[in-house]
Order: sequence, then C-alpha cells, then structure tokens
Amino acid sequence: MSDKIEVQNVGQPGKTYRVDAAKYAEMRQAMLAVLPDQPPGMKVADVIEKVAAHLSEAQFTGGATAGWWVKCVQLDLEAKAIIARTPAPVRLWRCKASG
Repeated sequence: MSDKIEVQNVGQPGKTYRVDAAKYAEMRQAMLAVLPDQPPGMKVADVIEKVAAHLSEAQFTGGATAGWWVKCVQLDLEAKAIIARTPAPVRLWRCKASG
C-alpha cells in the first residue's frame, strides 16, 4: 500500500481527502514549474499539456490520470493560497507568496 497524504479542496473548506503522496508530490512540483507567476495565468488544458514533460513514466504511465491529478493538486494549492485562478474560463497562476 502506498503512502498517503491529506489534501484540501478549496470548494469544500474543512474537508480533506487522502491521496497517493508520491503522485501528489510529483504533480505539485510539475505544476509549480509550469505555472506563470502572475495573472492572467494558464488555461487548465495547457497546464495538463505542459506538465507532461515533467512527469515520470513510473508515476504517470502514458500520462494516464494526469488530468485528474492536475485538478486534485489545483484544488489543494488553491485552498492553501499557493496558486490562484480566474473565474470561467479558469486560468491558473502561482501566487507571489508561494515563492
């Protein structure tokens, strides 16, 4: 059984979910590497496309589930004010506080 971590969801304050720690960490690092540091940010579809180059085949075989993991990490990082988004159409960027 793999190690799990708790993540938050900006849309459900106070609720946490347990997810695979290694996949979360890899996707988090990939997303923070590709996201711009100011608005207007990057479309989610573009984030999914760009993170592919940063993901290992061992964790994300053929890019499988990458879209789900982008959303999982997005919601957690938003809840922690590490990234921000625009209203629809959603565009993401790193907050200055995230370094």
